[in-house]
Amino acid sequence: QVQLVESGGGLVQAGGSLRLSCAASGRTSSPYAMGWFRQAPGQEREFVAAISWSGGSTWYEDSVKGRFTISRDNAKNTVYLQMNSLKPEDTAVYYCAARRGPTVAGFTRVAMDFWGKGTLVTVSS
Repeated sequence: QVQLVESGGGLVQAGGSLRLSCAASGRTSSPYAMGWFRQAPGQEREFVAAISWSGGSTWYEDSVKGRFTISRDNAKNTVYLQMNSLKPEDTAVYYCAARRGPTVAGFTRVAMDFWGKGTLVTVSS
């Protein structure tokens, strides 16, 4: 089992930045692709970004490309999401997720093996 704990959410003005962190614990020696999803009120949970076990491959949802950057530090068992140029439409609960296997292939909501409890990001206009 792997436990995921997110942090770094909060309230920020449009155009501002936040960095989310996701700390993994448990059986972290196995290779896991990791990433982020988000869920706005009344909407389905959607994919945001993913990163391979090595960190060499990343994948982003189109609306966040060029604004968000995902990275990971395997020595710290932590994945990060740097969010710049935030927009009100980025407001959501952001969830960290992990999927067994080293690659980002198939990193979809239904394929995740582990989830964090989420952290709220609110972007004011």
